[in-house]
Amino acid sequence: MKKFNIRKVLDGLTAVSSSSSASAQPGTHRENDVVQETLQSEHFQLCKTVRHGFPYQPSSMAFDPVQKILAVGTQTGALRLFGRAGVECYCQHESGAAVIQLQFLINEGALVSALADDSIHLWNLRQKIPAILHSLKFNRERITYCHLPFQSKWLYIGTERGNIHIVNVESFTLSGYVIMWNKAIELSTKTHPGPVVHISDNPMDEGKLLIGFECGVVVLWDLKCKKADYRYNYDEAIHSVAWHHEGKQFVCSHSDGTLTTWNVRAPAKPAQIITPHGKQPKDGKKPEPCKPILKVEYKTTRAGDPFMVLSGGLSYDTVGRRACLTVMHGKSTTVLEMDYPIVDFLTLCETPYPNDFQEPYAVVVLLERDLVLIDLGQIGYPIFENPYPLTIHESPVTCCEYFADCPAELIPALYSIGSRQKRQGYSKKEWPISGGNWGQGTQSYPEIIITGHADGSIKFWDASALMLQVLYKLKTAKVFERARGKEEKPNTDIVEEDPFAIQTLSWCPESRMLCVAGVSAHVIIYRFSKQEVTTEVVQLLEVRMQCEFSDVDSPDPGGEQTPTLPTPGASSSPQEAEPPTQPTTGSNSSDGPRDNIPCLQVRSSPLKQSPGYQVELVIQLVWVSGEPPQQITSLAINSSYGLVVFGNSNGLAVVDYLQKTLLLNMGTSELYSPSDPYQRQPHSPRKARQPSGAVCDSNDGPNTSEDRCKSPTSVKFKSRRFSKTVANDFAKMSRKISSSSEQKADLDAKDNSFSRSRSSSVTSIDRESREAISAFYFCESFPRKTDSLVSPCVLVGTTQGSVMMVALSLPPGGDQRLQQPVGISSCGTLARLKGGILTMALLDAAGTLLPPSYESWYDPNASDEEKEKSRKRRPASPPTSQEGQDSQFAVLCSEKQAKVVALPSQTRIYKHNITETSFVLRADVVQMAGTNCIACFCANGHIMTLSLPSLRPLLDMNYLPLTDMRIARTFCFSNMGQALYLTSSTEIQRITYSQETCDNLQEMLSELFTPVETPEAPNRGFFKGLFGGGAQSLDREDLFGETTAGKASRSLAQHIPGPGNMEGMKGAASGVVGDLARARIALDERGQKLGELEERTAAMMSSAESFSKHAHDMMLKYKDKKWYQL
Repeated sequence: MKKFNIRKVLDGLTAVSSSSSASAQPGTHRENDVVQETLQSEHFQLCKTVRHGFPYQPSSMAFDPVQKILAVGTQTGALRLFGRAGVECYCQHESGAAVIQLQFLINEGALVSALADDSIHLWNLRQKIPAILHSLKFNRERITYCHLPFQSKWLYIGTERGNIHIVNVESFTLSGYVIMWNKAIELSTKTHPGPVVHISDNPMDEGKLLIGFECGVVVLWDLKCKKADYRYNYDEAIHSVAWHHEGKQFVCSHSDGTLTTWNVRAPAKPAQIITPHGKQPKDGKKPEPCKPILKVEYKTTRAGDPFMVLSGGLSYDTVGRRACLTVMHGKSTTVLEMDYPIVDFLTLCETPYPNDFQEPYAVVVLLERDLVLIDLGQIGYPIFENPYPLTIHESPVTCCEYFADCPAELIPALYSIGSRQKRQGYSKKEWPISGGNWGQGTQSYPEIIITGHADGSIKFWDASALMLQVLYKLKTAKVFERARGKEEKPNTDIVEEDPFAIQTLSWCPESRMLCVAGVSAHVIIYRFSKQEVTTEVVQLLEVRMQCEFSDVDSPDPGGEQTPTLPTPGASSSPQEAEPPTQPTTGSNSSDGPRDNIPCLQVRSSPLKQSPGYQVELVIQLVWVSGEPPQQITSLAINSSYGLVVFGNSNGLAVVDYLQKTLLLNMGTSELYSPSDPYQRQPHSPRKARQPSGAVCDSNDGPNTSEDRCKSPTSVKFKSRRFSKTVANDFAKMSRKISSSSEQKADLDAKDNSFSRSRSSSVTSIDRESREAISAFYFCESFPRKTDSLVSPCVLVGTTQGSVMMVALSLPPGGDQRLQQPVGISSCGTLARLKGGILTMALLDAAGTLLPPSYESWYDPNASDEEKEKSRKRRPASPPTSQEGQDSQFAVLCSEKQAKVVALPSQTRIYKHNITETSFVLRADVVQMAGTNCIACFCANGHIMTLSLPSLRPLLDMNYLPLTDMRIARTFCFSNMGQALYLTSSTEIQRITYSQETCDNLQEMLSELFTPVETPEAPNRGFFKGLFGGGAQSLDREDLFGETTAGKASRSLAQHIPGPGNMEGMKGAASGVVGDLARARIALDERGQKLGELEERTAAMMSSAESFSKHAHDMMLKYKDKKWYQL
């Protein structure tokens, strides 16, 4: 995680007159100068913090059995390291090549990675952000397999040509000792044996190296004598090899699904051949071939039968069967089905020594999209409960929100509810990957991340202190009926797959009210309760949002009618509207257009709702005269007012969720007042060929005389997993990047006329050209210029850059609130900006953020007395405006600009052009260092912050060019300088734009390496040491060193020093290499002591022989003498 060089913008640029700097409006009120801004450029710095989730496209894995750390490599060159829950680390190889193999220097705090670009790297894990100490790039040979013996500094590297090279991991230099393939195999063999697929040393004799070639040949190589001791031939390709710990037997897995067991001293034929999943014919013939066994591990136990664990090997007739892991123990064979294909697996054992009983206790299985740990110590092999946040991608993430510094009681409340959702049947043992230590960061504020998913589920995550833990999962699809079969599938869907997918959400942390919008044009409002409840009938409100579309045209010189760009602002008058030709009740007959039909069917049976979020109201948009409802583009909920407001390309609707009524259903153009200077007019006064749809008024109900959008046929929009939405986004962005707004209008007009000539349905381009609602903000402000008292309002932003004010008139609280209607009136346009509106906020006269009012949380299922105790409406903000004075600032940010408008005078006092050549994807008003600023993420990759209210540029840094729509859809800022986005379909990347967090990052990050004593080597016993049979050591330094083996060819590989500074590198290297040296000295001392023991034993034997000789001589001397002759 490297820090970025940042281009900080000098303060005081507001005085410079340029298109990119903030400019003050002439005649600004003098009280605006009173706002003291404390944020400076020095408060900002940008860096990555942590990455959460499952490693995207994993390719390899390794485990340190002493440190208890797991490493996972990916196809994109990433490394993810896992310890105990909360201990995670991410680092990246610069080349981006796939990681084909990982090898820990066990208990040394170092890791070797081999990449598909034929480079090997030594990582130092003794620092919180791991760094590469050395790299070696092979030029002439492709790396296929690596092996690093325990407590050795010599790394064996097998290649595609069948050769084996040896690398010193301390200096990362090649030894002159090379095992050439033609010397390893028999001279009589005419064909090349293929790549090296396995290397390992005999557990009992380090001087004997077992080499497996792909063709099926295995060679036991004597390192000292530089010759092959034995060669083992089998006519099926080899995939892996595993030793018995006594070094007398090994097992090979083959491409025909067989396992061959070989005795080391009997190379002529295998001691045993088995096909674990093959059907055994009765006539004694060979079993039918099976799929390849990709890997086998052979682990012994003191007390019982050995374990043989393998992946693959299923018979070919199991078509469609999921990937399996097979565990053979004694006479039992257990097949464990996996949810995804197996990438790799490792058997975790009690000892790191290969020449001791292994005592396996678990198997860690790396799948393509999951990580599973199997407990070998319990009957039935249950899995361990995974403590890592690896289920982000359980269903694809479709939206994401980040809340930093939220109420402290929220996380315990969500955790207590979510803990009841946990699955049962897990292993009762502790998670075995338990290495590392947590960071010592001082950040203590609660952070929550909410993710919406394609299956309609919503997950709440505790993201405090750079960790991530799932708190609670909500399934919104439970509200709807599910189609049981294809023939029952409703044909009113507007998306072919994932009809329940979450489009956007609005959450009030203080009141715990949650409102979600789905792709099927539905909105669900939830309340939080700690008590279970059964809802007999789900409350449903259907909303008919008319498409407000007029088709204007004029005859061209050729005499043909050519449709032109429809004008959202011009809706026909009621007098022009045709009477409805369809009945107002739902119609879905095959001979007529669909009408008044929602896309999903709400369940009719009683709904049992567990403690947590419970459905309050479901709102569905319905089909209108053959036109499907448009997807919801913006959403907001306010618990203090009891209102939900949502909008799309047709307009906006306001719903009172307390009274369960629709208050307003208005087209976007009707928000403009008649005298509004921003009122959008038709491009030319051409006569409309057909009348357009009039907007349904809320008070008239469904029986209002409405004309239908012209569509002679019913057209069903279909998409595959958001392909439509994503395509629209891509089209929108490419048009924005490639053309100016004027050119865009012309292009859209041409595109529109083309699409309309084929079908009169509302296409994606039509929808884009119309003015959709893009943002809402509830506030207590001055709706009109003449107001002197604040009142409840909603700021409404559109995709064409207009900001309108809508005034709300709320009845008094208590019973009157539930009986009297809420009044709503549009107050016209407040401001107009370039580009669509992204975010809005309100500041008081001192520049302090005025958040929307809220009602404190109370349990809706509690008794009335408890409700009254906890139910307190937050008082409205008291500011009033003196005549001629402004007491509030409205902060408005669009895709191109930011403006600050004084209220109630509605005078623009500051303006800043954020970008000319690109556009802003996400903007948020956030708290930072005790005050507020605007944070923006642009499509060109720049992250910027602007001060408030003066809009001074404080940070502008090119961080991440937009290469993936997923980033655009999930990027979000939060308070305290935090931000995040989905960097892949399975991973969340968190970043900070706070200098303070960057400075404290080292303390906050977890520690991977902890000093642990290496377990003692197994005691071989006196007699094994005396008469042989113990582990034979090898002086590899003498064998592979430069003095004996000479230098390797310089052209074979190139040494590359690590990227870190030399001092840090030396310090880190001295730690790793020093420990290696100490380990070697310890081994030498152990060898010396063993040598002394042998010398003493030899002296005792010679002394015993001398004593025996003397005793024999004495016996012969006195043998024939009588006792009295002595």
